[in-house]
Amino acid sequence: MSLWRSRRAGSYLALVAGTTVAATLLYNYGMATLENDPQPLYRSLEVVFQTFTTTGYGEDAPWSTPQMNFLMIGLQLTGIGLILTGVDIFAVPWLRSALATTPPTTASDLEDHVIVCEYSPRGEAFIEELESRGQEYVVVESDEGAARELHETDRRVVHGDPESIDVLEDAGIERARAVVADAADDTNASIVLSAQEANPEIRVVTLVEDQRLGEYHRIAGADEVLSPRQLLGESFAHRVPTAVTTAVDEGVEIGNDLELVELSIAEGSDLCGQTADAVGLRNRFGVDGIGAWFNGDFESPIPPDRDLETGTRLLVAGEPDRIDELRAEAASTVHPFAARRVVIAGYGEAGMAAGEALAATNTRVTVLDSDDKDGVDIVGDARDPATIDEVGIDGASAVIITLDDDTSAIFATLVVRDLDPSVDIIVRANDAENVQKLYRAGADYVQSLATVSGRMLASTVLEDEEVLAVDRQVDVVRLPAGELAGRTVVDADVRSRTGCTVLAAVRDGETITEFDPATFVFEAGDEVVIAGTDESVRSFETLFLD
Repeated sequence: MSLWRSRRAGSYLALVAGTTVAATLLYNYGMATLENDPQPLYRSLEVVFQTFTTTGYGEDAPWSTPQMNFLMIGLQLTGIGLILTGVDIFAVPWLRSALATTPPTTASDLEDHVIVCEYSPRGEAFIEELESRGQEYVVVESDEGAARELHETDRRVVHGDPESIDVLEDAGIERARAVVADAADDTNASIVLSAQEANPEIRVVTLVEDQRLGEYHRIAGADEVLSPRQLLGESFAHRVPTAVTTAVDEGVEIGNDLELVELSIAEGSDLCGQTADAVGLRNRFGVDGIGAWFNGDFESPIPPDRDLETGTRLLVAGEPDRIDELRAEAASTVHPFAARRVVIAGYGEAGMAAGEALAATNTRVTVLDSDDKDGVDIVGDARDPATIDEVGIDGASAVIITLDDDTSAIFATLVVRDLDPSVDIIVRANDAENVQKLYRAGADYVQSLATVSGRMLASTVLEDEEVLAVDRQVDVVRLPAGELAGRTVVDADVRSRTGCTVLAAVRDGETITEFDPATFVFEAGDEVVIAGTDESVRSFETLFLD
């Protein structure tokens, strides 16, 4: 809206006009009755303007009566107030607009880049992945304020409507390698159609919140349709101890004889309360301890003097038989195998996926949601202790919280933990920055939707990267060896420099899991399978990949 047509500016102009008329009449009356010097209204109007603009008073000064002097003091103060108000309404916004950074509307210098439509927390991890790999990209953002913030933080951005063919052409779609549509589900379908018209050969990847709508993205022409909420919900179900699954996640197979597993130290298990050194992962079980999560913080390598308490999650790699031995020791010796009950708070895409996965096990599921819809057992607010009491979490093996708002999820976690200190709480964080808050609130396991989305996009768009476990707290990736060629893992000091652990080498399509890190020399064209946090994987990419 134009500044001159805004409600605030109109109110100010009306105030000036009303004040001027009132001051003119009052001054004209004062000159006639108090100073005994009647004059035309236009003369009084001139004096008022002289006063309000602080340019002088002409022949009327000085005034002989105290009343007129006080009147003039009031008019002078009124004029100063109007001037300052006018500066705030007109001058300050104009200067702010004139000095503000204008986001770009074209990206004519980019080639073989990725076009991201639009910016969202889900795509942040993907953008960081692109930047760490030196992969060119541009974000098409329709909101001018958001586009300006991205530009000011040195992110490549084009301000414009991503559904517009002209805007996509300004973003260089003719020269791009891929388009990622990360807006609302219906908007993404429109972006796909526009991208296909602007460049029929372009590869288009979309993210979908409602998996049922993914088919329409494919009909529109999308090459890949990703559903991170669905994947995350299924992953949460696998982390719930039930009658047919222990409190341990399914492993990630790396080759034929190596498995990477996250497992929890259960209360009452043989390992609970022992130090990592006393457990002897390598000597006793023949597995490598990659790292461990202590209260949500990942530490690699595992400190040998650190106690493995209840809920500590280990990340280990080894042969499947060896993993099974450790799995048995980590499980509770009093693990019940009767039917278990799980509470799901939030029945969106992720909650439904978790419920469907749990339905295949001998598990009773109680669903809580704020909306009354199919599959919901209790309608209410997950942040309300009375509602949680109505759900009845006593005796439940786990509570899965998949709410759309992280603030609500944090509060719901606090409520559940206060009502039942022993229940397992599994939570979805929409933004990665809220993961630690959820752990501090009492969650046992947290996974970020933004992180999962970024990993799925990276594995789909980047041809030389394969993410082997997108739904885990740790990133497991197969990457080119890069500058590791001609060196060993020990020579390159990979773990201390990046925080990653090299699990395997891939040479001529064969995965080599048994190799001596001190003597095995990587060759040009080899690939590596590494495990670590998202930050440590990006460090590896920065150090060893051009």
